[in-house]
Amino acid sequence: MARALMLAEQAYEENEVPVGAVVVHRGQIVGKGYNQVERLNDPTAHAEMLAISAACETLGQKYLSDCTLYVTIEPCPMCSGAAVWSKLGTVVFGAADARAGGSGSVFNISANNKLNHQVEIIQGVMEAECEQLIKDFFRERRDQ
Repeated sequence: MARALMLAEQAYEENEVPVGAVVVHRGQIVGKGYNQVERLNDPTAHAEMLAISAACETLGQKYLSDCTLYVTIEPCPMCSGAAVWSKLGTVVFGAADARAGGSGSVFNISANNKLNHQVEIIQGVMEAECEQLIKDFFRERRDQ
């Protein structure tokens, strides 16, 4: 999670919503990403999506069942769907997202038994640090 937080800080410096993500396979980071929606003019360029794509490329496979995604903020519905479709084993996130969370706060896509895969969710890892970064970002934007 510390590496994901460093990536979120990089997003912050680039004036992106500060979310960072890494995919870990057998103790090694195989994919990483941070929000690049503004830079790429792409609403799908979320940290999780970029990290999942990078992991699939690194491992040469479309399924990540023996991988864990660490992300600073609860994945949105799109990213939670990507976690399901890529068959991630586990998603670990820092702070919950009460407005757009797709892994328990607003929706629970990751655990929906109507889908072909369910993802284990662990929340609250480095929660205070992750929450503070996102709060600082939006407070700064409101003050401008």
